[in-house]
Amino acid sequence: MSLDPQLLEILVCPQDKGPLEYLEGENVLVNERLGIAYPIEDGIPVMLEGEAYLWPPKDSGE
Repeated sequence: MSLDPQLLEILVCPQDKGPLEYLEGENVLVNERLGIAYPIEDGIPVMLEGEAYLWPPKDSGE
């Protein structure tokens, strides 16, 4: 499920207020400046600071 392009134009990172990159295949919104991603659950971006996680994710084999 892809996000509405108009929604993507207005969404910003709640931490630094900068733009986010939508990775449809990964189902996340990424802030490369901070190295974090916000999940998208059931087509809804979860834009809570506590839900952000490190991006890119580390492999468990490292």
